[in-house]
Amino acid sequence: MRQGGRILADHLAAYGVDRVFSVPGESFLAALDGLYERGIPNIVCRHEGGAAMMAEATGKLTGRPGVAFVTRGPGATNAAAGVHVARQDSTPMILFVGQIARGHRDREAFQEIDYRQVFGGLAKWATEIDQVERLPEYISRAFHVAMSGRPGPVVLALPEDMLTDLADVPDLPPPALPASQVAPAQAEAVAALLRGAERPLVVVGGPHWDAAAAAELQGFAESWGLPVAVSFRRQDRLDNRLSCYVGDLGVGGNPKLQARLKAADLILAIGTRFGDIVTGGYEIVDPAHPPRLVHVHADAGELGRVFRPELAVQATAPAMVAALAALTPPNARPWAEWAAQARAEYQAWQKPVATPGAVRMEEVIGYLAETLPDDAVVTNGAGNYAAFLHRYYRYRRPGTQLAPTSGSMGYGFPAAIAAKLHDPAKVVVCLAGDGCFQMTLNEMSTARQHGAAVITIVANNGRYGTIRMHQEREYPGRVSGTDLFNPDYAALARAYGGHGETVTAQDELPAAFARAQASGLPAVIELRLDPQMLTTGQTVDQVRAAALARKA
Repeated sequence: MRQGGRILADHLAAYGVDRVFSVPGESFLAALDGLYERGIPNIVCRHEGGAAMMAEATGKLTGRPGVAFVTRGPGATNAAAGVHVARQDSTPMILFVGQIARGHRDREAFQEIDYRQVFGGLAKWATEIDQVERLPEYISRAFHVAMSGRPGPVVLALPEDMLTDLADVPDLPPPALPASQVAPAQAEAVAALLRGAERPLVVVGGPHWDAAAAAELQGFAESWGLPVAVSFRRQDRLDNRLSCYVGDLGVGGNPKLQARLKAADLILAIGTRFGDIVTGGYEIVDPAHPPRLVHVHADAGELGRVFRPELAVQATAPAMVAALAALTPPNARPWAEWAAQARAEYQAWQKPVATPGAVRMEEVIGYLAETLPDDAVVTNGAGNYAAFLHRYYRYRRPGTQLAPTSGSMGYGFPAAIAAKLHDPAKVVVCLAGDGCFQMTLNEMSTARQHGAAVITIVANNGRYGTIRMHQEREYPGRVSGTDLFNPDYAALARAYGGHGETVTAQDELPAAFARAQASGLPAVIELRLDPQMLTTGQTVDQVRAAALARKA
């Protein structure tokens, strides 16, 4: 006979869960005790949103569900931000939520929430486990749902009295997902459409990628001479140094690449949902006038959801690129000049555009691109500062970019902690804006407690830059709610027992970064930026002047 909490922990151990992230609560004490009995490390966080984002980042890195535990009511609602990231980013994740005792239901008891309703539209599956005997069934199904088709988050509510009930039930083995296969005829059909194109563009993204898939993609793209673009914040799907890589179709992306997307006579979308960010809000590519599209996705529900494909293939991205890489490439390549021009435009987009101030973001990112090892993990949240990273950094290996396609602020720092705990030997750098970092900087305590020596570079320009940019474009000069008061970030890092430095001139960065690495501690390097710095190509005054001229 085992308590429910022990049954749960036994399954997590059997399913390969290396660690969980949590903010503890009295509603799941039996689960905490089960984790203790099984020796599963429990990374205690300072906010449930941070715990959920760490679990999501772990899911991105491993391809298996990252796991978080939070308590009922406010604990669960605080974690919702991480669940949303997992949903939009197609990341396998399981959130376990403590729940009130079963006999207290429907009385609006202390912190009572109906989790099926709250998370029903946010998670792939949200439910509550009433019977301790069915824990193995629910846990097995949760892992299966989280990883199958289009991966995503699952929320399981655990009534506290259910977790303390005893049961004599056998454990269920980990779910065996069906292998994704591409029939030879399907691969040949894709190849036939490519051979008939003059301006093809391959767009890759989505989940399931690993080193083997990246190598297959490289082999296919190079042997066929095809240009490959990536979707928003999926830049590590292909080595950016390769001649076939032509850039990312993301926020603030290269206008010339967007023009090529519009002009392409065949788009091969592999793994990506091909959504609004990639298509410029469905304006670059219009669903009412769909392009010639071959869409490959693991989830049948995504095929034809927005755009009607000429050919739809339900398969994972790795399965398709492996099948295409095995085909004989054509001798005739009418798209050769088209592909070469696309690469040249990417390289031109890489050339830095000078921004004002003694510290310049384009040079900061250039330094990181030249200095960091190929397997360094770089994370970010949301904000205009990230546009510099997307434009100027060159990702070389899969699993080195942790960034929210959902556009969630505060994500980068928890994700960096998760990455460092997952592989302590790797260099992990978080790039954060001053607004972004303040949303989760309390997890510095988590990093210090658990020895996650991440390096965070804070781009401090004193404002919510993205919103200020939109504000100046729409309501020039009418500033409301976008200016920030900031702490001394370096001093704050030192207060947590970490390493902190402030950089006020460009030539100070290399030495500061070296000292941060040598410290062996969670480190913060604050960049004091010119308040005029706003985007990769325009200052505040330039954006405002353009808006005023347009409105005149």
